Parts: sequence; structure tokens; C-alpha cells
Amino acid sequence: MNIGVPKEIKNEEYRVALLPAGAEALTSNGHKVYIEKNAGMGAGYSDEDYKNSGAIILDTPEEVFKKADMILKVKEPLPQEFPYIREGLVLFTYFHFAADRNLTEFMMNSGAISIAYETVEKSDGTLPLLTPMSEVAGRMAIQVGAEFLEKMKGGRGILLGGVPGVDPANVLILGGGVVGSNAAIIAAGFGAKVTILDINVDRLRYLSEIMPRNVFTLYSDAHTIRDSLKTADLVVGGVLITGAKAPKLITREMLKLMKPGSVIVDVAVDQGGCVETTHPTTHDDPTFVVDGILHYCVANMPGAVPITSTKALNNATFPYALELANKGYEKAIKENEELKKGVNIIDKKITYKGVSDAFGLKYTPIDDII
Repeated sequence: MNIGVPKEIKNEEYRVALLPAGAEALTSNGHKVYIEKNAGMGAGYSDEDYKNSGAIILDTPEEVFKKADMILKVKEPLPQEFPYIREGLVLFTYFHFAADRNLTEFMMNSGAISIAYETVEKSDGTLPLLTPMSEVAGRMAIQVGAEFLEKMKGGRGILLGGVPGVDPANVLILGGGVVGSNAAIIAAGFGAKVTILDINVDRLRYLSEIMPRNVFTLYSDAHTIRDSLKTADLVVGGVLITGAKAPKLITREMLKLMKPGSVIVDVAVDQGGCVETTHPTTHDDPTFVVDGILHYCVANMPGAVPITSTKALNNATFPYALELANKGYEKAIKENEELKKGVNIIDKKITYKGVSDAFGLKYTPIDDII
């Protein structure tokens, strides 16, 4: 199979979808690997590193897409890349379709096969390709939240951990999953008072057992969210419904309950955000203010730490990419239930219900197609 890796073009996105070690493994298995010039530079990998691993360097994304049977990416295709996408091409990347109708409809009409990292799912319900980036984003949420709580950045002027004789900041985390638990660990390490809200009592019980003593858990409902917002200095939105649009847990009306200069970091922005006032931002211009509350809603947070993120992502994605290459996508998704759940669009049909529900489009079970 011919595998293509274009350079990511999303704002301030420095990750790359394949390590030189991955390129070497693919070429050793008889595949050809085409890398766009400088695709790995932001993550610390030179064109020479890829050449030494058996890859072929091409000058333009158009050449990479044209040569490839399968494209490996990190982020969803942007409109500039749409002209390169053709019928029968396999794309293996983060899509987050439920947050982008235009992308969904384009990929349907293109006839390409869309396999989404974020919906590859193990039998126990875990999401192996979303988890590493959720870990990074959860930890980063506290890092950037602490920064934007500083007065000169527009925040209240609160030190996350306080000092002896002065209260620490109150950190409210919506969702006790991978993002939420990683955010809680870092916030607790700073010395903040941390509250995690979730609707899964078993998960709350587990978190209560493993988290430090300055982390507290509460069952999530609208009343509890409103009460918690009154004291929160930093709110982290870490709610996830696999492959579907995130629920809006914080309405604009609720912002009036918060203290001016408080910060919201909505990690769920990739799936539409769990705050009504959320809209995607970029690393160049990461924040905006609504009703006195500073919002940080960068849609590719892990792109800011590309060396860490690229290694963590490739550790998870590469075995699946190799299986797709070795078997071909049809055989791979028939034999691997985890990969099958990653297929969101095939044969111009939506095969992931969360995506069809988001836009009221027709859903076709993948077993009806393959």
C-alpha cells in the first residue's frame, strides 16, 4: 500500500501523524511511505530522518495525496485540502465530524473512507486513540488555566495553589473521564482545591479513592453545576459522548453566577464544546471574553506540545495504521471490531450514529455495507 503523510496546516499545529520509526516499519512490510517536505519538523523530525527510514519526500501535499492509497493525518482535513481528496482514498485521522457539518457532507460526497481516531473503541468502551491526546489536553488545561488566571492575561489575578495564609484557587472540572482525571491530578499538584462533577457514581467513587485529599467529587446535575460555578476560579470542560456532540452543561445565563475574571478552558470544543458560549479558537488567538468570563477554547491544544503529543499519539495509532496497510481497509475493519467502530463514513454513507444524530442525516450500520 502507498501511505501518505501530509504536513499539518491547522493553525499552530506541529504534530505529525507518523514517526520515522513507523515509516521504517511500514517500508519493512513492503509498503511505500510518502512524506510531505518538512512534515515532521515541528515535532523534531527532519526529512533526512524519514529518508533514512525508507520514506520518500515529496514537495507538495497534492503530490502526497495523489500517490497515497491511505492518508495518515493528525487533524481533520481543512478546505484547502479538499481538492486532493478523491473517491476510494482512506483517511485515518481525528475528524470530530459531529462538530462540523460542512466537513461531514464533503467527506460523504467525496466517496473517501473516513476512519476516525476518536471513535476507535475497545470492547471495554475505552477509546485508545483519543486517550493519549485527552491526557495531554487535560494536563494542559490546568497549565493554560493557571496562566490565564493571571491579571495581565485578563484573569482574576489568582495563584492556583495559593500561599500559606491565603486560599488556593477553586478548580471545577466537568467530567471525570480521561481529560477530567488528568486535569485533576495536575490541579491538585499545584495545590488548588479541585471538584470533579460526573453523572457516573461508580466513576466518582473510583476517583475519590485514587485522587489526592484536595480533590472532591460531586454528582453532576444543573443545580450542582450552578452552585459550583459561584465559587469556581477555573472551570475545565472535559465532557465526552463518543463521536457525538458534547452536551451544553453551562449556559450563558450561568456565566452571571461566576466571578469576573474567572477562566473556562473548554477541552470539549473539538466536539462542539460543553459551554453554550464556546467557539473554537487558535493558539494565535486563544481566548475571548463573554460576560466578564475568559474562555480558552483552542481546538488543537496538544499541538502546542508536539514532541510529547506526537510520540504519545503514534504509540497508540501506529498498530492500527500498520494493520490497515497490511490487510487493506476492507479486511482490516472486517477482522478488527475496534477499527470497525472507527469508520464514520464509507460508500458515501454515515456509519456512526452520533454523527448522523448531530445533523439529522441518515445513518447506515456499517455491517449493511461491508
